[in-house]
Order: sequence, then structure tokens, then C-alpha cells
Amino acid sequence: MSISDSFLFADEVIDKAEQNVQENVSIDWQKVLDTIVNWCTTTGIRVLISLVIIVVSFKVINFLCKRIYKRLTKKKADATLSKVLVQTARIALKVLVVLALIGYVGIETASITAIVASLGVGISLAVQGTLSNFAGGVIIVIMRPFKLGDFITSNGQSGTVEDIKLFYTTIVTPDNKVIYIPNGTLANNVIVNASVKDDRRLDIKFSVHYNSDLDLAKKVLLDVCRECDLVYNSPAPFAEIGEYADSSVEIFVRVWVARPDYWTVNWYLLKEFKKALDANGIEIPYNQLDVTIRNEEN
Repeated sequence: MSISDSFLFADEVIDKAEQNVQENVSIDWQKVLDTIVNWCTTTGIRVLISLVIIVVSFKVINFLCKRIYKRLTKKKADATLSKVLVQTARIALKVLVVLALIGYVGIETASITAIVASLGVGISLAVQGTLSNFAGGVIIVIMRPFKLGDFITSNGQSGTVEDIKLFYTTIVTPDNKVIYIPNGTLANNVIVNASVKDDRRLDIKFSVHYNSDLDLAKKVLLDVCRECDLVYNSPAPFAEIGEYADSSVEIFVRVWVARPDYWTVNWYLLKEFKKALDANGIEIPYNQLDVTIRNEEN
């Protein structure tokens, strides 16, 4: 074979190779279109149906939970337990709907379960505080140290319980500030509930001068207590000398009142005690400094 024939043969081989490459690289657009149409008519329809079902089912779940809560409220069921159970049921039903639709779309739920299980270990280590709050919420719901509307004090915070959720409790202070307390903190600390008992004892400490007639001072204070219609006659009002301070004699006054009248009686007695003691010439001491100036001649 001559050199020219060899070049011609090489050109033919190269041309055939280029033709084969172009045939292999060319896209079968008809096949792609058929794949898209097939996905839209099968999985795509399932995805669309699933989205519609999620929207509708979530609205139905919210509606039913609201109706159930209103019905429980009308039947005077426990407000705390009703609210927590309804919230838990709402979340659980929505999760069940999503899991059911995942299987309907065609996603393997077994693989999702495995992924969730593997992530669960890492997540549980990262959210130990959150899990403790969840456990605290369960303990609060079961043990019931307080309920909605109770006035509690815990961790230096005081207020009326407005809402109890699984992870935190909301209280409103007397000056209308909202405080969110983690349930884990509440469940593991002292809780003072001022709303459990219908009656409360009011303690007031009043100071009188050492030169005062102590028997008269006690009588004046007791008379003021008896004149107040909101103070209980039984147990009877109590007044006794409780302490000899540096510049005064401390008289402890104790009266029993209805829980809603606690602060009303407190402000009333503080005002009337001062008026009555002044009217009877009994001095209320205050801190004062006596300065003596000594003149010394050289």
C-alpha cells in the first residue's frame, strides 16, 4: 500500500470514529419527553395529591382540635390538661399524615426510619436541655404542681400561669411582663403556689417607739384589724411584740383573709395603722443620728 493510500485509509477511520461518537452523544429527545410525561402521570400526580391532602388534612386537624378544646372548656374539664392533650394530639396527627403520604408517594419509609434513628443519637446529645424540658413538661402535666391561672413563684420569678406547653411555661407578672420558664427548670426547683388555698395569712410588722405604751399600741392595731370587713374573725387577728430592734419595738400583726383580698387588705392596714397610732399619740420611730459637739479649751 502506498503512502497516499495509507492516508486515505486513516481519514476514513477517523471519519467513522467521529460519526460513531456523534451518534452516541446525540440526545434522544423523544425518550426524555416520554420519561417526563411518565413521571408526571405517575409520581407527579401522587406528589400533587399528597400536597393537597396535607393542606386539607392540616386544616381539618386544626379545626377538630379547636372544637375539641372548646367542648372540653364548656364541660369545665381541667384547662391545663385539656390544652396540653389537644396540642399533643394536633402534632401527632400531623406527623402521622406526613408519614402516610411519604409511603404513598413511593419513598421508602424504612430508609427514612434508619436515617432518623442514626440522627437521633447525635441530636439527642445536642439537645439534652430540650429533652429535659420535655420530660419536665410531662412531669408538670402528670404531677400538677400548678394549673392555668395559678400565681406561682419559682427561680426568683413570680406571676400568673398563662400557658403550659411541652417545653416551657408562660407566666405573666403583676406588671404585665411575659416570662418563659423552661419546664426542666420548673420541675427541678421549688415552686411556691399561692393559689392552691382559698385563704391566706397576711403578716405585717410595725415599729413603735420604746417609750410607747405597748399594750395600747397592740390594742390600737387589733381594733383596726377588727374594723376591716375583709379580715376574718376566725382565726382572730393576732398582734404581739416580736422583736426589740436597735431603735424601736417591732409588733407583729397577723390576720387571715380570702386569697383575692390579700393585697387590698395589705394596703388598707398599712394606711390605717399609721392613722390610728398617730391619733393615739404613739410614735413611729425612724432612723436618726444624734451629733454631740464638744468644745475643749486649750
